[in-house]
Amino acid sequence: MSYCKQEGKDRIIFVTKEDHEAPSNAELVEDDPNDPYEDHGLILPSGDINWNCPCLGGMASGPCGQQFKEAFSCFHYSTEEFKGADCMQHFESMQECMQKYPELYPQEDDRTSSEEADTSPTDSLPSPSPQSTESSAAS
Repeated sequence: MSYCKQEGKDRIIFVTKEDHEAPSNAELVEDDPNDPYEDHGLILPSGDINWNCPCLGGMASGPCGQQFKEAFSCFHYSTEEFKGADCMQHFESMQECMQKYPELYPQEDDRTSSEEADTSPTDSLPSPSPQSTESSAAS
């Protein structure tokens, strides 16, 4: 027996095996390419930025959302030869805001990064013992 029930904002539909065997009579509606709420990726067909794109990871909302939007918009629409060169002030403003909320925008520990950069893969190799060097020279 098929039935449908509402639980809060969700609608739960149970169907039988027989319901699945019958051909669908659903009509597909053509997508509207100008619908700003559809998932079109980062850039909408109009050329505007899709602030609802999941690819932004929620950066456009939250306590620094406005600063992010200003910096990202500036970069996107920048016509400078070095793209975004005219946006430094916006990115600095965004960075200052993010530093006020370290729990939301974690920063890499500069000390750890510089230590990792100074360590080369050969530093972890064992150095040859004096005996092995002498025996190979004698051979």
